[in-house]
Amino acid sequence: MPTLLKEKGFRFFVFSNEHLPKHIHIEKQSAYAKINLISLEIIESFGFNTKEINVILSIVEHHKEEFIKAWDEYFKA
Repeated sequence: MPTLLKEKGFRFFVFSNEHLPKHIHIEKQSAYAKINLISLEIIESFGFNTKEINVILSIVEHHKEEFIKAWDEYFKA
C-alpha cells in the first residue's frame, strides 16, 4: 500500500488494488478515513473528531492534484 504523504501525524495512502472513484485513505493511530479525490467527499470515517477531519480535508484539498496524478500514474488511469 503506497504511502503518498505523511503530514501532521496523518498517513495518506492508496491500496495496491484500488477501484474507482479515485480516493485516498488516511490513518492516524487507530482512526481511519477515506476521501473522494474529485469531490472531496468523506466516503468513510471513524475515530477522527471534527477538527481532525477539517485538517484532513484541508491537506487533501492542498495536495489534490498531486494525489490524482499519483493515482493515475500508479493505476495507469
